[in-house]
Amino acid sequence: MSTLLHIDSSPLYGRSVSRQLTKAFVTQWRSSHPGGTVIDRDLNATALSPITSEWVGSAYTPADARTLQQKELLALSDILLAELERADEYVFGVPMHNFGVPAVLKLWIDQIARVGRTFTYADGAPRGLITGKKATFLIATGGIYDAQTQMASFNFVEPYLRSVFGFLGVTDTSFLTAGGTAALNYGQDRDVFLAPHLEAVQTHAQTI
Repeated sequence: MSTLLHIDSSPLYGRSVSRQLTKAFVTQWRSSHPGGTVIDRDLNATALSPITSEWVGSAYTPADARTLQQKELLALSDILLAELERADEYVFGVPMHNFGVPAVLKLWIDQIARVGRTFTYADGAPRGLITGKKATFLIATGGIYDAQTQMASFNFVEPYLRSVFGFLGVTDTSFLTAGGTAALNYGQDRDVFLAPHLEAVQTHAQTI
């Protein structure tokens, strides 16, 4: 049976567009995958800390040589990696924060980007170890950052995610963006705004 890892990173919860999009995706995915499993990971409800020199040292220490303290430092990383490795597909809810990804998502990436687990330089060149997976990124942006628009060069969300997941071996990626969410703060009807984006998400979840 298929397994989907569902990750949300917006701090807005009930007001979050990206969370509403991932909810629609998961609902459709469950319908299309009876018997499938969904792993939910809310990054705002996860105690994520910046990595430290001790963490890095622990990650580079062979597993059978790690001290108890080193194992404890990597405990959360191990849990997150187990979720990542177990799933066949991923869906991420990603609001744009200051032209980039939310801090909690960056912290999560730092926890799962681990030598020997998700990438290696064993052959003298980088090689991703998370292969055979599909990832869908559902992005919400306050402004419009589509290609060919005046603000396109300010969009560091999709290029960053495409690069870092490609580095880890996840090259089967899809990006759906709900741009212009700031209009919701100025009287735009939420249901009207969301309707085409929800339809696109549901269609994508049916076809992947």
